[in-house]
Amino acid sequence: MAETIAVEVVLALPDRQLLRQLTLERGATARDALEASGFQRDWPELADPARLGIFSRAVAPEHRLDDGDRVEIYRPMTLDPKEARRRRARRPG
Repeated sequence: MAETIAVEVVLALPDRQLLRQLTLERGATARDALEASGFQRDWPELADPARLGIFSRAVAPEHRLDDGDRVEIYRPMTLDPKEARRRRARRPG
């Protein structure tokens, strides 16, 4: 019997966060977790294997997972952070 690990895969949408808890075979990669989560099928425009991280640290899709890892799917930025700060600074109050 193959050893397994428990991981979470998280996708933050603008209005909510989606979380899938998975059991994968030891040696599974971040890409394996993404595929098993179903997010890539349901949100192909957001679930890009090139934009994955574990606990806020970017990782390659081939990164091997450890038991308890939280795989995060990062969305593309819609606004440059510097521009967002400028807009906030211009707002009254």
